[in-house]
Amino acid sequence: MSALRKWFVAGLLVIVPVAITIAVLQWIIGTLDQTLLILPESWRPDRLIGVHIPGFGVLLTLAILLVVGAVVSNFLGKKLVTWGDTLVSRIPVVRSIYSSVKQVSDTLFSPSGNAFRTAVLVQWPRPEVWTIGFVTGTPGGDVTNYLVGDYLSVYVPTTPNPTGGYFVMLRKSDCVELKMSVDEALKYVISMGVVVPGAPSNNNR
Repeated sequence: MSALRKWFVAGLLVIVPVAITIAVLQWIIGTLDQTLLILPESWRPDRLIGVHIPGFGVLLTLAILLVVGAVVSNFLGKKLVTWGDTLVSRIPVVRSIYSSVKQVSDTLFSPSGNAFRTAVLVQWPRPEVWTIGFVTGTPGGDVTNYLVGDYLSVYVPTTPNPTGGYFVMLRKSDCVELKMSVDEALKYVISMGVVVPGAPSNNNR
């Protein structure tokens, strides 16, 4: 029985990551393939080839991103983006959603941004209980009128799903900067502490 249990667990350790990876990839490819709907029906690969081949939507999405990126990188493109932002900012309801999403995307994807560039060790949700958080910036606006000293804006993710979490403002002196990359810290959080950054793998033991 012990041997069967060992084999069963070993099989799970191999099959589960592969199955989840395949499922996620299928979802991503299936979602991106929806971009093919913007093409005229006579231009769609399914119609031209006669067989549905997953992945054409991914190529189309990459092509669109590259073309848009090339266009908005020049002077005229930047002017068009500025004009579009101004136009959207005059539309009620839409402007609040668009401005919030744009601020977040600019912070996360901008090369000059500091969001999620540093992993820190913080005491959460109470003193003497430690967890990993990610620095997203510094507090601003009216909040700074009530905070005395240097504070950091920190995102504390939940585990094993880091897309959910808490936004907290902590004293800079209470945040311990970790000597690990954000990717390593995320793996540590997602694995619930099983995958330890810098730890030797089983193959090296």
